[in-house]
Amino acid sequence: MTQPKKLALKHGVAFDPFAVPSPSYVVDLGLLRKNLEVLRYVQAKSGAKILLALKGFAMWSVFPTIREYLVGVTSSSVHEARLGREEFGREVHAYAPAYTEADIEELKTLADHVVFNSPAQWQKYGSILKASGVECGLRVNPEHREVETELYDPCATGSRLGTKAKDLEGVSLAGLDGLHFHTLCQKNSDALERTLRAFEARFGAHISGRKWVNFGGGHHISRADYDVELLVRLVSDFQARHGVQVYLEPGEAIALNTGFLVASVLDFVSGPVPVAILDTSATAHMPDVLEMPYRPEILGGAEPGEKAHTYRLGGLTCLAGDVIGDYSFDHPLEIGDRLVFTDMAHYTMVKTTTFNGVRHPSIVTYEPQNSQVQVVREFGYDDYKRRLS
Repeated sequence: MTQPKKLALKHGVAFDPFAVPSPSYVVDLGLLRKNLEVLRYVQAKSGAKILLALKGFAMWSVFPTIREYLVGVTSSSVHEARLGREEFGREVHAYAPAYTEADIEELKTLADHVVFNSPAQWQKYGSILKASGVECGLRVNPEHREVETELYDPCATGSRLGTKAKDLEGVSLAGLDGLHFHTLCQKNSDALERTLRAFEARFGAHISGRKWVNFGGGHHISRADYDVELLVRLVSDFQARHGVQVYLEPGEAIALNTGFLVASVLDFVSGPVPVAILDTSATAHMPDVLEMPYRPEILGGAEPGEKAHTYRLGGLTCLAGDVIGDYSFDHPLEIGDRLVFTDMAHYTMVKTTTFNGVRHPSIVTYEPQNSQVQVVREFGYDDYKRRLS
């Protein structure tokens, strides 16, 4: 074995990667609560309301825990809104680039807030939602860029997300409850500070008369180096200046660094860099590895060449580019070894596919207080078949 059977995690207790199915996503409930405590502090100190963004983390078996800390969820579709209503049960917010009439008919029974992407959609559907007691907002584009990777930049040139200030000229926002902007991705609070200056410069005249302003997502609040006190000050000052409620809806801060993907070594292929084939997949199980792209960390692993034995880790699908990356280890890998990828809770389970019909990872929780491992969900052939016809 290349790693000891017991692996020390960040909270200082022992986690056994052989105690769970392979492959599986394992969410550490202790680390989850640690993140949520930070978010609760931000709410208490600033007056902000923080929502769980389901697009990033929708593991509804842990909603009872999250519900103890956060005021609700934000959704990007009718299905996410329904999941929030049925399983979370507090505030349900919704935003999508566009809605159909059928969407609106469902959302008026599911959502507390609905944010529109354009004045045209607000004018078309706002009265229907308002008649059902749903508060309505408009997403605006501050045209301020903070994100380096264009794929994830809501304010990239030509972005379809949000209404620009010039497109509000002559538009009546009477009856609109709130404004929403989103410019960030994995950013610290200094990026929000710059965004707020751009937002107020372009849309300050439209804040008066609104009940709330949603600062969107991308706030890495639970990251170790995040400036929480600056965030508290920015929110508090904004609310005092404008007399509105501020919402935050981070997609990653809730589950950041709380989850792991356990995988097994199945085989080896020779090459300039020896290839270890795993029972998981970058394209099917951790697609951001290819989309972002980024290189996940592995417990006991290091950069290629840093340790004695370097391997290229390959996925199980037939996609030629299904490669996770190159890693080095202290000892040679062997068939049957378990590898543990870190930070695998957010933007993994919500983005997985059944491409090639490969086995979907099980979903597992780990409770450090009593070292209990619980397999919440396992997947099989029926899950693959029912997605097709």
